Parts: sequence; structure tokens; C-alpha cells
Amino acid sequence: MPTTPDTIDRTSAAERRRVLLRTVRDVADDLAADAIARDRAGRPPTDEVARLREAGLLAALTPPAPDRGTDWRAGCAVIRRIATADSSIGEVLARHYVHAWSGRFHASRHQADALEEESARAQWLWTGAFRALAPDDADADGPDLTLRPRDNGHVLNGSRFVDTAVAVADQIVVDARCAVTGDVLTVLIPPGARGVSIEPAHDRLGQRVVGAGEVVLDRVTLAPGQVLGRRPDDEESTAPFTALAEPALRLALCHVGLGIVEGALGEARDLSRGGRAHRLPGTDPDLFLTYGELASAAQTATAVVDRATEVMAQALDTGARLDDEELAGVAALVATAETVTSKAALHITARVLELADAPGLDRFWRNARVLTAHHPAAHRLRSIGEHYLNGSHRAVAATFH
Repeated sequence: MPTTPDTIDRTSAAERRRVLLRTVRDVADDLAADAIARDRAGRPPTDEVARLREAGLLAALTPPAPDRGTDWRAGCAVIRRIATADSSIGEVLARHYVHAWSGRFHASRHQADALEEESARAQWLWTGAFRALAPDDADADGPDLTLRPRDNGHVLNGSRFVDTAVAVADQIVVDARCAVTGDVLTVLIPPGARGVSIEPAHDRLGQRVVGAGEVVLDRVTLAPGQVLGRRPDDEESTAPFTALAEPALRLALCHVGLGIVEGALGEARDLSRGGRAHRLPGTDPDLFLTYGELASAAQTATAVVDRATEVMAQALDTGARLDDEELAGVAALVATAETVTSKAALHITARVLELADAPGLDRFWRNARVLTAHHPAAHRLRSIGEHYLNGSHRAVAATFH
């Protein structure tokens, strides 16, 4: 077959993916070697982020372009593999990857291209936190982040809890309400800017190495280039492609959940094979039954998440042409994946504690518990049911607001 520019591009992309996955395996092995000790220490992921940056993973996990970035399928594979070794760092990488798409979700094409090019070149670490603010969504103290226009920019005040890497990120993307116009704007916080302070979260039950904490902003000056765009107040007014941002994040975190499951099962299996389990292997039919049940639950969750990942990848490729019906279909699959994965992760990580006794094995349950705690299944299931029965385009999408 003759060689064409398209075949060269495909070959180059395939080779980049192979190199990326080889690198990820090496990084995962490195993280797994001291995962228990780092979990016990519970320090911010400064050293871990340095490992990711040195390996080129922060630059690689940016949106795909002809000469840089990683497509959604490969990005999720990277997240899952890292999470199997250390789910805290898997979550850091998951949030980094999705927030690195912020330009495409919220900004102009020109601004997005510039951000992504600089992110890959400088190996930025991204994080962020969004809060849906309806016009009347304010308590007596007002919204948590407030913008005020000033000459050639804005001033930002308030605070926001950030789930990962708050003290080590290069870009923190948040939404804030303009006190003058009432618009909700997506903005980038420069972590080292004057008026930015960090209050780390201590003594977390699980996911202890993610570097969560609160970013406090006191009259922080934002240049025009740090405003990505306006976010509508309700899902009905949000462009379908922009509305993918939150389901994409939830789906990336599903891969972190699968990593926890795979890590827990793999460690318990190795303990059983090594004779350090409560029941020895050999021909114990009850042990076989238990592992068969757990492996089946893991494989079921994996199949659902992989299906949602494929559909999300197609939606991201569709871009601005995505319509409401396609968005609803993606959101329904992601909500299903999140429900199935949460249930499997909590069940499997609890059961492995009954199968083996070893230092650090409890971290898988603690990590799964923290990862799944903030998104109750009942709300998702009602939205999935409404979409199934009534075909509501926005019913499931609204689950993510």
C-alpha cells in the first residue's frame, strides 16, 4: 500500500501511543514500590508530580492535536494504569487531563490552541473546581467566588475547595460570578500570584496524597487572557459540547475507581498465592467462588466504563456539532458507569480485607470510599430512569450540575 501523509500520521500516532504506554508502565511500577509509605505520610504530591513531569506525562495528557497531546481513549488508559499503582496520583492525573480540555470546553478556538500549546511546552499541571451558580444560588454571604471588572481585567475574591494538587498546580480553573453583570465566567487562577493563599486539607480518610485543599483569593488580579468564557446559568442554555466537561471528569474518575479495583484484587491475589491470606489457595472451592465473584464484578464495571469511554471519545471528536440527544446519551452512559463502578469498588475493596491480611491493604477501601462519597447513586439512578422512560435530553445531563 502506498505511503500517504494520512498513513504517516496514523503510524506516528500509534507509535506515540506505544511509547506513552511503555512510559506509563515504568512510572506505575515506580509509584507502586512506595505507595504504602506515601499513603501513610499523606504529604502533598510534590515529588509525585515531579515524577510525572520528568516522564513527560503532564505534557502528554493534553487534548489531542497533530503534533501533541493524547486522545481520550489513550488518556483514560493512562489514568487507569497509574491509579492501579496509586489511586491518589491517578486522581491527580485524571483531573489534570480533563481540566486541560478547559480551553476547548469554554474558550475560543484560538485561545484553546494557545493554552494547549503552552501547557504541553511548559508541562503545566492542571486542576480546578466548578460550582454551578444559579442567579439565586447565594447564601447570606453571597457566592464563594466573586469577580469585579477593572481596567484591562478583573479582580477575584473568595475561596474554593480544590480536590487535587491545590498547592502544586500550574493552572487552577474555576467559575466565578461577576458582581456587576451577574455572568458566571470560567477563569484561570495564577497560583503564584499576589493574593493567592493555600490551606491544605489534612488527615483525610483516603486519597491522602492528592493534595486537596482550599484556595483563598484576596483581590487577585486576572488579565483578560485568564478569562476563558461565559458559562450560562442553566443546562438548557449550555452548548452540548461545553456540557460534556463535567461528565468527562466523572468518567475519568471512573477509571480511577477501576484502578483501585484492579490494584486491590491484584494485591490480594498476590498475597493469596504467597500464602499470606486468611485461607490458602490450592483447591479451596470457597476461595475460588469468592475470587470468581469479585473478578466478575470488576469485569462488569470495566465493560460499562469502556463503553462509556468509547462514546465519550466519539462525542469529543464531534465537537461543536454535538447535539442535545447525543449529549444525553453520553451522560446516561457516564452516569451508569459511575453507578456500577462505585458499587464494584466499595464491594471489592471491602471483600479483599476478608481474604488477606497485610499492611496497607485497607488503603484501597479508604480510597474507594473517599472517591465515591460525594455522588450519591440514587440521584443518578433517578435521572437515568427519567431519560429511559421519557427520553428527556437534559434529564441525565442535569445530574452533573
